[in-house]
Parts: sequence; C-alpha cells; structure tokens
Amino acid sequence: MSDPAKVRRHAERVRELVASVVRSQIKDPRLGMITITDARITADLRDATVFYTVLGDAAAQAGTAAALESAKGMLRSTVGKALGLRHSPTLTFVLDDVQDQVKHIDDLLAQARNADAEVQRLAARAEYAGEPQPYKVDEDTDAEDTDENAEDDTSPRTGR
Repeated sequence: MSDPAKVRRHAERVRELVASVVRSQIKDPRLGMITITDARITADLRDATVFYTVLGDAAAQAGTAAALESAKGMLRSTVGKALGLRHSPTLTFVLDDVQDQVKHIDDLLAQARNADAEVQRLAARAEYAGEPQPYKVDEDTDAEDTDENAEDDTSPRTGR
C-alpha cells in the first residue's frame, strides 16, 4: 500500500495530465466542451477514475464518452510515462453529474422557500381558537390563598 499523500499527489497529477492531453492532443470531433473535474486513484496505484463534465445535452455527453473511450489507450500511456510508475493505471471515465444535482437542490430549495412563505402568510392571519386565558381561574380561590400566606408568618422549624 502507498502513502495516502502520495496517492493524492498521483491523483491530482492524473487529473492534470488527462485535462492537458484532452485539451491539446485529442482531435476527435465527438469530443464536446469537456472539463475534467476530479481524479481518484486506488491505494495500489493500479486503477484511476477520472470524473468529467460536458456542456450540452445527452447527445453531446454520449459523444464525449465515446471519444474518451477511443482515446483511453493514448491517455493511459501518457499518464503512465509521466507518473513513472511500474504499471500504468487503468483509466475509467465517469460522467460527473454535478450540474444535475445542483439543479435538483436548487429546485428543492425553491419549493422550501415557497412553503415557508405560505406558512408565514397563513400565520399572519391566524387567530387564537379560544379565549385569551385558556385556563379556568376562580378569583375567590386566588384571593383566599394570598390571605392565608400573609397571616402565617411563623416558621415550623423554629416555632416562633
């Protein structure tokens, strides 16, 4: 097993190398507006997963996926030479659907804001269901309790 810091450095290097090669050396017309977002490599440095996003619709995403698959060999050899490892890591490309998740979260937040506004609107017009004092109070009992406490000034412990 490798040092975790070394694995992180190699993963960052893989991301940079793949982004550079995609930008400068791959001339496939199917390749869309691609951004390499992240790369992760296993602890044994044998397998690397490269995450990417594509600007466009599903057809652009499918075309970019096909272009990356066809250029996988060239990308793997470039990464292997640059890293100087005994074994070049196997590259796996995964579409990073961050944009879809962001849109979904934004929609959920908008629904929550609308629901909160509706609750505030309803609360502004709300009135109590009963009387202002919901508990029954006997005015006579309260007056008697205060009079009894005022007359009883002797302490039971001291007996004074």
